[in-house]
Amino acid sequence: QKDEIYARLKKMNGDKDLPIYPTARGRLVEINGKPAKVTDYESESARRLMDREFNLSTMRTAPIDNSIVEGKWFAPDSAQAGGEISLEKSLANTLRLKLGDTIKFDIAGQMVEGKVTSIRKLDWNSMKVNFYAILSPRAMQDAPFTWVTAFHLPEGDKRFTHQLTSDFPNLTIIDTSAMIKQARDIIDQITTAVEFLFSFTLAAGVMVLYAALLGSQEERARESGLLRALGATRRQLSRAQAIEFILVGGVAGVLAASGAAAIGFALAKFIFEFEWVFNPQIWLIGMVSGAACALLGGWLGLRNVLNQPPLATLREAA
Repeated sequence: QKDEIYARLKKMNGDKDLPIYPTARGRLVEINGKPAKVTDYESESARRLMDREFNLSTMRTAPIDNSIVEGKWFAPDSAQAGGEISLEKSLANTLRLKLGDTIKFDIAGQMVEGKVTSIRKLDWNSMKVNFYAILSPRAMQDAPFTWVTAFHLPEGDKRFTHQLTSDFPNLTIIDTSAMIKQARDIIDQITTAVEFLFSFTLAAGVMVLYAALLGSQEERARESGLLRALGATRRQLSRAQAIEFILVGGVAGVLAASGAAAIGFALAKFIFEFEWVFNPQIWLIGMVSGAACALLGGWLGLRNVLNQPPLATLREAA
């Protein structure tokens, strides 16, 4: 059955080879001869990993998209008593597993044991089949397993999958495009809400700046009139005000971007538990946006200040 399904998938894929892997679900039950317990870990991510089953596989050569960052791949003539195991990097770090550790999985009641001989780095966003743990053929030779692969189905060609499931009732096909679409819809809704909140906050900031400048409008008008009486031109005063607001807004924007980056880092690391990506553009965007908003608020609040005649200012001072 596997060969017939593979032949159909290969034909649909333009006669290109598709990697197909044996897979089994197993729970980590023992580390270095000691029972592995959820209570052994304080990290919430580690507890979740210990409380679930892992997708396991076995193969002689490392997957093309996986890179070995520690140790070596399985030796062809390995003499390990229980075989060898290659672990995904984040899993090894979270569960504090290292090269040389002996771990045991429970696969449908059958115990499978091996020694960690390599740590792999892989891309979970590749939409290809990935595994937390890959066991050497010797370690998993008697374990029950099924087969899994990933393929791209052209949009609108649903008849192919319907025919497959009709011909092979025990075949399970997971449409990841539907899940991705649902995730995108949720993200779009969240993004819309955040953008609305951002726009409201930005408008509120401009109004607060406008109100603050109204309070100092009279004092700034006297100052402007006095400077004009001393020889300053209207253009010079207008430029000085613009520079003031650009600097104030730019600094505020940089501080806001720094705060946003810090919050984003905290959310990525401690809440969602994925790798935070540094993006220097947010500082540039924050600085430019802050300067533009401050310039707008300053213009609204002080647009009439430069209209103060120097003579009127001198009379008031007298």
